[in-house]
Amino acid sequence: MASASCFLYNDGEASFPVCLEKNVLRIVTYPHPALRYESRPVTQIDDALRSNVRQMFDLMYEARGIGLAANQVALPYRFFVMNLTADPDQKDEEHVFINPEIIKRHSSSEDEEGCLSFPGLYFKVRRAKRIKVRAFDINGNPIEIDAEDLVSRAIQHETDHLSGKLYIDQLGPLGHSPLAAKLRDFETKFRESQAAGEYPSDDEIRKQLDAL
Repeated sequence: MASASCFLYNDGEASFPVCLEKNVLRIVTYPHPALRYESRPVTQIDDALRSNVRQMFDLMYEARGIGLAANQVALPYRFFVMNLTADPDQKDEEHVFINPEIIKRHSSSEDEEGCLSFPGLYFKVRRAKRIKVRAFDINGNPIEIDAEDLVSRAIQHETDHLSGKLYIDQLGPLGHSPLAAKLRDFETKFRESQAAGEYPSDDEIRKQLDAL
């Protein structure tokens, strides 16, 4: 059973009790408010961060993904994990990007993308074909990478997450398309989970994110 930490959060007008589970992460699905939350820079690399990174890799492998951003597990910090093999045995292919910044983009290409926060939803997305990205690794070392093709696409997808941007934002008006129906289904399921007490209200979630 997870332990909980409770405290009073003050929004400037009133105080509210906020309780946070400790060290238990799960992938959140659309339209969880964390997915639209603009992440804050990581200021310290410590055991807590390393523990979160390990849990995120485990969740990513369980879901058969190749990348996972912190706000996809309701952590409001700028980092993501990636392993393009999706193979937990290939630890040498694990990469952690802390406070990533894409500093150059070249040309463009269109290819299919999915997202662990939108299970089963795939469509083509246009992104820069080649990029240059700066970040820090899990040991705090600065890194600079020239990436192209799938590596470039994955980095752009996860970096967008950290700014509260989602790949569905590139779709434009959906009307009554099958994709629109799928998004409505995601929203219905999430609201049902809130009604069942699995998640707090959107406002409460935002307060928790602000307080972390």
